[in-house]
Amino acid sequence: MPEIDIVLVAPLYEGNVGFAARVMKNFGFTRLVLIDPCEIGNEAKTRASHAQDVLVAAERCTIEDVFARSNIVVATTGEVSKSVCTPMRMPFYTPRELREHIFDLDGRISILFGRENWGLNNAEVKHSDIICTIPTSPDYPILNLSHAVGVVCYELANLKRNSYSLASPFEMGHLYRHIDRFLDAVDHPQFKRENTLVMMRRIFGRANLTTREASTLHGLMRRTEGKINPALLRRDRFRMDDESAKEE
Repeated sequence: MPEIDIVLVAPLYEGNVGFAARVMKNFGFTRLVLIDPCEIGNEAKTRASHAQDVLVAAERCTIEDVFARSNIVVATTGEVSKSVCTPMRMPFYTPRELREHIFDLDGRISILFGRENWGLNNAEVKHSDIICTIPTSPDYPILNLSHAVGVVCYELANLKRNSYSLASPFEMGHLYRHIDRFLDAVDHPQFKRENTLVMMRRIFGRANLTTREASTLHGLMRRTEGKINPALLRRDRFRMDDESAKEE
């Protein structure tokens, strides 16, 4: 089954952190990650109750670390796009639908929960692979942070053993960089570039690419580049060798 990190981004109240740890353990999750958190003291420990181990073992890191090491990053948000023409928070899935996307994967999946006062910022959402939202009443749509964690953990509890592995974060990053260069090769309009790359991330985020599939997409783009201009093919091979050397 996938390794799932519950990531709290800049939580404001230690009580919510404690309650989040508690509800995580209720549903069998232990991998709590804290990014720029408030001070964690006695209130958090009290609210965690019998999940002290989850709270104490919570990892502290940066949002950049999370994106760099995760096969899939899921952004939870109450604000979703109203039109497919604005892909920042579209398409979106419920926690139950999210389960269907990840239940048979082998990889690291990070689920981001934003600040209590205004959630995740646009940069955090844009760089995520999948958007998840919890269906709530329009009369009062705002959930407490720990309640949101509880709903998602409930829906994802007891995932079955994996059947295949995902492309690594490095492989997916290399693919997105290649797509960016490919847009240059086909003279894709610059003013459409950012939205196009966001949509590519959304498409591949929910496609759950394997290493072989990512490699095949590279090959198709290289072949197309070679047909357009053989010099582009040589340039891409040089950059691939350079990036591989840096990774090693």
